[in-house]
Amino acid sequence: MNRLQEKYQKEVIPAMLKTFSKKQVLAVARPAKVVVNVGIDRRVNTDAAKMIESMETQLATITGQKPARRGARMSIAGFKIRQGDTVGLAVTLRGNRMWEFLDKLISITLPRVKDFQGVSAKTFDAQGSYSLGIKEQIVFPEIEYDKIFRVSGLQITVVPTIRNKVQAMKMLELLGMPFEKEEKK
Repeated sequence: MNRLQEKYQKEVIPAMLKTFSKKQVLAVARPAKVVVNVGIDRRVNTDAAKMIESMETQLATITGQKPARRGARMSIAGFKIRQGDTVGLAVTLRGNRMWEFLDKLISITLPRVKDFQGVSAKTFDAQGSYSLGIKEQIVFPEIEYDKIFRVSGLQITVVPTIRNKVQAMKMLELLGMPFEKEEKK
């Protein structure tokens, strides 16, 4: 069992049961999946196939799972994109890989971000999913700067089982997600 998953079992579940007056363990929010996305910028005059291959390798290294290619739904002449061209890569993590990725994200990767003051608590949607943007993939310890084709950003979304914004935020807070402190005026 992963370190973060153990923390969830031993600390988060009891705290959530008490805080939200729940009686059943399954009524408590838990991460259902984590989706990691990266967009491919085709406007830059580079070899698109080489860039896609490089990002696929990096995303597989970061997540431990092969990414799926996402194609353009329609052609856009201004961006020189044809329908079906690869415009992004996505990985959906569940189970042990999800817990390992979340543990690495919270305890290793986010503290490595330059001038890190915490992540925004304002990016929850109405269903409780939390989205987080990372500007450079090089903050992940597995990525070697010399071997990357181009620095690129990542979008990470944590989807909980309970569709409640307040419970999802409390769950991530108890798991150790470093939310930024609100300044009192």
